[in-house]
Amino acid sequence: MAKRKNGSEVKPAAPEMGVAQEIDEASLSLLEDPGVRIEHDAIVEMLLKHGAKAGRSAQVVKLPRKMVREYLALAPKEFAITNRRGEKTMMSATSAPTIWSCPGLNLNHAGEYRPFTTRDMADMSRLLDQLDNVNVIFAMALDDVPPPARDAVGLAIMAESSSKHLRPLSFSPEGADVMVEMRKVVGEYPWFSVGFTAHGPLRWTKLALEIYARTAGHGIPATVNGEPMAGVSGPVTLAGSLAVGNAEILAGIVINEILEPGRPVIHNLGLAHTFDMRTAIAVTGGPENALYAKYAALMGRYYGLPSASWVSTESMCTDSQTALEKMCGWLTHMQCGVSAIWGLGQLESEISISPAQAVIDNEMISFAKRFLRDVTVTKETLALDVTRTVGIAGSFLDQMHTFENFRTEFFMPQVLFRERRDTWNERGCRRMEERAEEMATEMMKKEVDNALTEGQIRDLRKLADTFVARVKA
Repeated sequence: MAKRKNGSEVKPAAPEMGVAQEIDEASLSLLEDPGVRIEHDAIVEMLLKHGAKAGRSAQVVKLPRKMVREYLALAPKEFAITNRRGEKTMMSATSAPTIWSCPGLNLNHAGEYRPFTTRDMADMSRLLDQLDNVNVIFAMALDDVPPPARDAVGLAIMAESSSKHLRPLSFSPEGADVMVEMRKVVGEYPWFSVGFTAHGPLRWTKLALEIYARTAGHGIPATVNGEPMAGVSGPVTLAGSLAVGNAEILAGIVINEILEPGRPVIHNLGLAHTFDMRTAIAVTGGPENALYAKYAALMGRYYGLPSASWVSTESMCTDSQTALEKMCGWLTHMQCGVSAIWGLGQLESEISISPAQAVIDNEMISFAKRFLRDVTVTKETLALDVTRTVGIAGSFLDQMHTFENFRTEFFMPQVLFRERRDTWNERGCRRMEERAEEMATEMMKKEVDNALTEGQIRDLRKLADTFVARVKA
């Protein structure tokens, strides 16, 4: 039986693979008719030269299934994302889930709600650097930076404030060029990733295509996102929206593999949403989102590519609704075997980020990891000799076996309260979100090792500052 990199089993599921084949076939059919709109004349020409056919209107191309299969096969089945301490995290369809923070617009912290700024990006990066379950730090939209420069400025700030793998947002083609130059400053290895989302149905915008084109040729991993909203930009049936989103992703992968054969890509179908017909809200924390994650992981295994999904909530703050939606989200997305799970710290349907929620999410993930690790049954863990030594009505508390194993057997929370009421009263009867807010505030103050030299920091700042000045001119 196949195993994930963390040792957990990947159970064969022939019926599920049959479902994946049906979704694949539906997506390939859509790519042949009606095709996909590619809002970039040069890339349209490139696709036509590599086997695509012209569609029925301008910038629409039809991708024959043979062509899709040919370029899909170029995408590596496994690749590494790297932090700046030289540690590699392998990504594949069956690798252990990696945890990514989240993009967004606003900060929700210590009773304050406002647009996210450069200072917040530095603070948040330091916090995320210290959370043990976080593998990748996402950028946010920086309100105090001109929009075209927010990508490069965000990357420079994150690099200076953390040593983890980074995922900048993309705002402009010129920003992509600057980020490629920043890669040369720090090192020509995959210390950051890029990505973009199809604006469907069946449509890739010029900006998205420019980002992929300008970052191609450097081995920079790319996430290819399909984000259908069931009932709006995809059929209201989940299967129908999965077929549309998957078609968008396949087209995006074909483009990336023509631009850079062998480019590492993540197949991201788990960004799909439903549309609440009563409130006109894009739902991010419902049971349907967990189902999208399940099929995102399934399609990743079907194609042999890393998958991705997004855990969020519609709640405005760190409350019981957030706890319900995000705990269910983390557990189900991880249990389904998604390779890259976004959303740590996120609230408000992906609009805001909360440092306190990031701390709580980190705890939820540790909780879920312990559950998914299951029970190990061996001669050592069955401990018959220990039980015989203790005897009837004895105590295991003073046994060396207990001392040697309790830290690995038991979940050891950092935020959850596990003391008596008297202690809770003495400490001011604080709720978990209050404790998490305090922890987050203290962690954001701590300096972290960014694994950069003074010269690299200076050069990154210069590239960012020069770009901002050019944008403002």
